[in-house]
Amino acid sequence: MSTTPYDRELQQLEAAIEQIWDKGVELGLDPYPINFEIVPATVMYEIGSYALPGRYSHWTFGKAYHKMKMMYDFGLSRIYEVVINTNPAYAFLLEGNSLIQNKMIIAHVMAHVDFFKNNVYFSHTNRNMLDVVATHAARIREYEFKYGQKTVEAFLDAVMSIQEHIDPDFFIRRKRSDDEEEQPASAPQRPRTPYDDLFELEELQAERERVKEDEGEHRQPPRPEKDLVYYIMEHSPVLEPWQRDVMGMIHEEMEYFIPQMQTKILNEGWASFWHSRIMRELDLSDEEFIEFADLHAHVVSPHRGSLNPYYIGYKILEDIERRWDHPTPEEQQRFGRRAGEGHQKLFEVRELENDISFLRNYLTKELVEELDLYIYQLRDEEEWVITDKTWEHVRDQLVADMTNFGFPYIEVLDGDYNRNRELYLRHRFEGAELDLEYAQKTMEYIYKMWGRDVHLETVLDGEPVVLHFDGDEHWED
Repeated sequence: MSTTPYDRELQQLEAAIEQIWDKGVELGLDPYPINFEIVPATVMYEIGSYALPGRYSHWTFGKAYHKMKMMYDFGLSRIYEVVINTNPAYAFLLEGNSLIQNKMIIAHVMAHVDFFKNNVYFSHTNRNMLDVVATHAARIREYEFKYGQKTVEAFLDAVMSIQEHIDPDFFIRRKRSDDEEEQPASAPQRPRTPYDDLFELEELQAERERVKEDEGEHRQPPRPEKDLVYYIMEHSPVLEPWQRDVMGMIHEEMEYFIPQMQTKILNEGWASFWHSRIMRELDLSDEEFIEFADLHAHVVSPHRGSLNPYYIGYKILEDIERRWDHPTPEEQQRFGRRAGEGHQKLFEVRELENDISFLRNYLTKELVEELDLYIYQLRDEEEWVITDKTWEHVRDQLVADMTNFGFPYIEVLDGDYNRNRELYLRHRFEGAELDLEYAQKTMEYIYKMWGRDVHLETVLDGEPVVLHFDGDEHWED
């Protein structure tokens, strides 16, 4: 029986997967099993826009799909693969990729999955998330049938306006709660924080603050609450059971995405570093190696006007390997480094760091200069100008931009403001002011979920101000 060209391509691809897998394991990678699928562009961009196959429907996903598909159709951008962090993992390869493109992508995916499995920030990830989102989608469809599609979509609009405002360490709080429920009824109860094993002094101070509030000002929650979605879901005086359920589903899905948001630079740098290393270990022809080199250069090249996470992460990891393989006499004396520890150090970084600690600990003066990083700002609403190239300031600005994933830090200060169940929020101002129009629109969404006046303390034009919304009008004082 004769084989078709397509069959031969599949056989070559299967052989490449096996070869790349063996080479990756030999180099130290330890991923979950991976299921690879080849899909057309329409499917690839649908998966990319929803982030997880089988999620609930919402117009924002459709908007993302059409934008990505249009960019692909006009040849302006292309997604070569999508990888899903589950066990086993799933990777989707774009139909029409060349064999060399797929080889590089397979190596890239393998390193991603190794990172998902071994980085500490993914240690609490639900590896069954495809089943979870399918269940969520089914429940939301039931609510649409019962309450109307427009009603459910309008509520999703409101929840998704604050979906990024959850506590990255929510799993610690949940574990504490579970542990406390398992205690015998006679066990002494005390207020706990997510970090009370590490910060006993902070716990003592919190207790003192609660005593003060009991004696004087009434406030709920007793301490500022970062997780807006969870707090509103639990304490809103107006939400119906189905709405609390929808908020719980959105919260659970965001818990899955948070580690990926925390490690974008390191994760993409790790995948790029290892696809480069694995591909160089393969027996490629001259033509294949030139094609690979061109693809790799495209992936890790700097972007004009923005940071390329693949490029930044890749360059820092290369520098780490070099510095730990060839420490200077001073580094040997001060830190006890020995030559040849680069490989070991790389896997230590992969296990323990997120983007903030990665940049803080390993972005050096030499790298800032080599990567030509700087701080710039818009002057007179006309031109962008470089304002600072001091490497420590550049590093610190990058770290600050990634704090809270680049979103403003908003916390609940009081859920019973004016003793009328009004919601008082505070913006932790750190130099970047809120977009007033965006903030007001978000307050309108929060009002729909809370059902009482919403107040937001922030800074505008360099002055402290409180924004208010009562369901009809916005004002500030």
